[in-house]
Amino acid sequence: MYDVVIIGGGPGGYAAALYAHNFDLSVALVEKERVGGTCLLRGCIPAKSWLKTAEVFATVQKAAEFGVHASDASIDWAAALERKNTIVDGLVKGLSGLLRGRNVDVMDGFGRLADGGVEVSGADGNVRQIGARNVILATGSEPRAIPGYEFDGDRIVSSRDALDWRVRPQRVAIIGAGAIGCEFASFLGDAGSEVHLFEMLDQVVPGAEPEAAKALARELKKKGVKVRTGVTVGPAELRNGHVVVPFEGDYVEVDKVLVAVGRAPVTEGVGLETTKAEVERGFVHVNRQTMLTAEPHIYAVGDIVAGTPQLAHAGFAEGIAAITHIATGETAPVDYRAIPLVVYTHPEMASVGLTEAAARQAGYEIEVHDHGMRGVGRAIIQGEVGGLVKLVSEVDGPILGATVVGPAAGELIHELMYSVAWEALPDEAAAFIHAHPTISEAIGETLLTAAGRSLH
Repeated sequence: MYDVVIIGGGPGGYAAALYAHNFDLSVALVEKERVGGTCLLRGCIPAKSWLKTAEVFATVQKAAEFGVHASDASIDWAAALERKNTIVDGLVKGLSGLLRGRNVDVMDGFGRLADGGVEVSGADGNVRQIGARNVILATGSEPRAIPGYEFDGDRIVSSRDALDWRVRPQRVAIIGAGAIGCEFASFLGDAGSEVHLFEMLDQVVPGAEPEAAKALARELKKKGVKVRTGVTVGPAELRNGHVVVPFEGDYVEVDKVLVAVGRAPVTEGVGLETTKAEVERGFVHVNRQTMLTAEPHIYAVGDIVAGTPQLAHAGFAEGIAAITHIATGETAPVDYRAIPLVVYTHPEMASVGLTEAAARQAGYEIEVHDHGMRGVGRAIIQGEVGGLVKLVSEVDGPILGATVVGPAAGELIHELMYSVAWEALPDEAAAFIHAHPTISEAIGETLLTAAGRSLH
């Protein structure tokens, strides 16, 4: 009998398994593939490896602008693919060793809720019963398909397939311009592919600050990406070994279509129908203070949780919250207000807290301030001046949200994460000095303006 059995070895599951050692809990982790989940095996980590390859290639191509002359650059696609796989394999090996070191029993197989615990079906057909005082469901998500674009693993693919392309596709259509779609558009645009990016809503990264979305779209277009927003595509047609993507009286012909319209929760077949847990469209409702479902002793974390962001780092925090409640009965709720969202394009886009539209909808009386990168010395030196910082604060009140577009935005956003989480006033945050010359000075300038004493 284990104190905790976790079904799913992705970020939410393995974070819970690792954190449990702080309380001397006995833990079994059931995983049907390798530990690491979507993020490590076929999402965050491999995607960012490809993005780095493309960034290096694009930088070398522009070397002459910096007074550096190099021979014609090219991407050795096979070598880049091997590097990506080596990174993933190394991290999986490290994670597996860490789990062993924390005395977590990793069990291969498909886990399903059963009376008194979990039923594990192995690839060899054997089924075993595991006793559990508590169960954490962390079964993750999978790419969504859309009618007319069913995945075939070759011409019409998900992000999972696209990360393992053996050769660079010459012409690609990407359906969906959220974080995943924009990251692939950035990567493939930098790598030299002809890219068509389609989004049915009126901007890339729907829900982001409009100014930031416009800045990102502008940078994607500089890479040659054909960005089409407010456009609906018709069903794909296979023609002479290629794919025709029709849209509003026109069409494009491409070699590959990548469907990036979001991710669906993986909860079918795990036995939730035998419990009191509330499930809606595959998502599991939980008490967000504890991550406990309506069924006693059954918790849910990660991408399957209803109404929370499908982000690896959100899964980490939810796993910690579940283990804390199991071990102590106390709560360690996730502060969803202050979870950063990063789009790892080149340049990056990152945000935290409320957007201007969301703050107004919530009834706040707000002030909005922004600062572009064109006057920031370090951005000029790096040749990356297309970004901005936007800050949303309550009138005579704290900082509610922020967005950064620019170099290392995914790192810079954490400064503003603390401001949002700690409900800092603009003049309090503006009192701190940013090193010169740095990209972060754009944040300092925005904070000064929000505090009523702008500098430049």
